[in-house]
Amino acid sequence: MSLETYLTKRDIRTLLVANRGEIACRIFRTAREMGLRTVAVYADPDRGARHVREADVAIRLPGNSPAETYLVGESIVAAARHAQADAVHPGYGFLAEDPAFAATCDAAGLAFVGPAPAAISEMALKIRAKELAAASGVPLLPGATLDGDDPDAWRDTAEAVGFPLLVKASAGGGGRGMRRVDMPPDLAEAVPAARREAESAFGDGTVFLERLLDPVRHVEIQVVADMHGNVVHLGERDCSVQRRHQKVVEEAPSPVVTAELRKAMGAAACALAATIGYTGVGTVEFLVDAADNESFFFLEMNTRLQVEHPVTEAVTGLDLVRLQLEIACGGELGFTQDEVRLAGHAIEARVYAEDPAQGWLPSPGHIERWQTGPTAGIRWDAGVADGSDVPAAFDPLLAKAISHAGTRSEAAARLARGLRELEVHGVATNVGQLVAVLDDARFLAGEATTALLEDPSLAGEPDQRAVETAAIAAALHGALVRHASDPHAFAPPAWRNLRSAPERIEYDCGPRRLEVAYVFDRTGSPSVTVDARPYDVRLDAHLPGGVCLSVDGLSADFAVSDAGADVYVNSSSGQVHLVEVPRFVPAGTGAAGAGPAAPVPGQVVAVLVAAGDSVTTGDTLVVMEAMKMEHRITAAEDGVVAAVLVAVGDTVDAHEVLVHFEETT
Repeated sequence: MSLETYLTKRDIRTLLVANRGEIACRIFRTAREMGLRTVAVYADPDRGARHVREADVAIRLPGNSPAETYLVGESIVAAARHAQADAVHPGYGFLAEDPAFAATCDAAGLAFVGPAPAAISEMALKIRAKELAAASGVPLLPGATLDGDDPDAWRDTAEAVGFPLLVKASAGGGGRGMRRVDMPPDLAEAVPAARREAESAFGDGTVFLERLLDPVRHVEIQVVADMHGNVVHLGERDCSVQRRHQKVVEEAPSPVVTAELRKAMGAAACALAATIGYTGVGTVEFLVDAADNESFFFLEMNTRLQVEHPVTEAVTGLDLVRLQLEIACGGELGFTQDEVRLAGHAIEARVYAEDPAQGWLPSPGHIERWQTGPTAGIRWDAGVADGSDVPAAFDPLLAKAISHAGTRSEAAARLARGLRELEVHGVATNVGQLVAVLDDARFLAGEATTALLEDPSLAGEPDQRAVETAAIAAALHGALVRHASDPHAFAPPAWRNLRSAPERIEYDCGPRRLEVAYVFDRTGSPSVTVDARPYDVRLDAHLPGGVCLSVDGLSADFAVSDAGADVYVNSSSGQVHLVEVPRFVPAGTGAAGAGPAAPVPGQVVAVLVAAGDSVTTGDTLVVMEAMKMEHRITAAEDGVVAAVLVAVGDTVDAHEVLVHFEETT
């Protein structure tokens, strides 16, 4: 049956995507290729977002937070009716795994691009999903539901499960509502924190305990099923490179999965999908014991499109969004299990707005520049562009970079090069860490487990030479720009300073401060030192927006862009962000306040101290939520609380003081 027949059968001509960011843009791409009219929805902070501009029409959802907008099913359905849409694609996150929303779409006569509400319900709560998996004979790790508010009862349940363990949200995923517990006393803080985060992210604070397998690999099977009883799997994805239980780098196929293990895991995944009458695209996730790379255990089933679906598309040649739409239209799969072939190797890296220099805190803000590089063979699924805003209320994922090559090593090298070429100005990102992972010997050997990013050497900080070379380029470029704009200039810049002190400029780069000193001779050649250490520098050319320099005999182009004190230097080594230190401190500036401040904009979700309380170093004072993650604000030293300046529910700005301490004498 042709796609045209499917569309005629279900009369789907207009598709509303009930999501935002990169996944909305990605779905729109396939919908346009299929000739569908597209509809976007947006919260107020997303008014100028890329996904809004890429749709044919867009409808406002009044409000600023997910709870007011993208999580309100009635508003989504009303928008679909207003736009005369025939179908709703939920993407991932938000309402994608909400059976009530799927049922509401069905009742409104809208085709829900996903499984039936009953199938979603069976897998929506991990506790129920584990029961079904166990009934299907799929291996499980020891676990138990956690009821009540009695810490002693928690301890008894935890000891029966065994330590170390995880406190996990029954609803949702993405690492939210999850806490590691190594010892019984840790439960007192871990359980309430997991419940708060789960309630905030998913509207359900139910949590359970599960034994922690360590070391472990995270491997998932992509399944696809139509309405005619056909169920196949499309191989596996290895998602072991994670931070805070959030996937960062994914690949297909897994470097450790054998044909026999793939067959066993695939059969288990298909059996579970068939048991619940699943239709559409879904993912069954497993933990693989890294000690033997043979034992596997059921983790959960995601009844939606996964963030990492592009790597499966790359190695199979299938468009998973197209498959979703075709199945939603009543079509049959056009292939059998025996016809599924995996070609080459694909790797995906997630680019997040996070600040490596600030403990990987979310970095909302305004993107002045977004430019991918020229390396071929890389697919970019991005939700941002030049001028995009990154709101504090939403997930910090900016884009995904996907490489596909004949071999795993080539795919990794190509992706690392493409990430080094990425220019992102205005917000901090995790690009440096992604490159560090792709260059890491353990990753390249296929030995990565979920513990890989606990290694501080993979934080992705630029090396000293790269920072110092970037600072030289920034300083010389700035001098040349100032000289070119001087209407009275008649000689090479700074030549008159040949017998006097050189020009000096200081930059901050993360925790480091460095000083560049330079002076030009009569021919325009610079003499340069960085922190008093001389560099052999030759200025080869002053380019539009940058310079070509030879530094210690290595010649390269450096693009330099500045926005106020922020300076971005891009070269073949990657991007370096510098902050120019003002020569004079403006009058009236000083400490923000006598206490800890909010590191990012966000909302207060818990206040754990009151005026008069004595605290010790490391005690949690306030808990904030920003970009869908919790952040603990702790005491930097022992002291007594003088005043708490915020309450639960307050929205605070970055650097806003939250607590005052009594002055010590």
